[in-house]
Amino acid sequence: MDGNIGTMLAQVARLLRRSFDERARGIGVTRPQWQVLSVLMRNEGIKQGGLADILEVEPVTAGRMIDRMQEAQLVERRPDPADRRAWRLYLTGRGADLLDKLRPCANETYEHALDGVGEAERRQLYATLEKIRANLTRNPGAET
Repeated sequence: MDGNIGTMLAQVARLLRRSFDERARGIGVTRPQWQVLSVLMRNEGIKQGGLADILEVEPVTAGRMIDRMQEAQLVERRPDPADRRAWRLYLTGRGADLLDKLRPCANETYEHALDGVGEAERRQLYATLEKIRANLTRNPGAET
């Protein structure tokens, strides 16, 4: 195989993001907002620092995003009962409704991207990507 898998993965990821952005723009949502909403859906009650880690942004950047989304009533901050300096993040009903509107955009994006790829090929692709992810997230120092 002559191709560079890193370049191919980066190009496909970029094109997926662009395609999704075009669809989500009609709803009035940016990709960073979509990412925050989807992370909160899976991790309700996460602290702002944890959200920043998942999104791979600086905590200040995450804080600004949350500020804007809180003003738009998409997310809410609640005090952390164990640490009065910290806040826990939650979706609002409005945020959850927006996610429901965005899911079809994501599904359309994936179906468009996978057009002509059979079910067996899709399962194999996913399994291969899972193996790659596992290889890259495994602690190399732990192997002896």
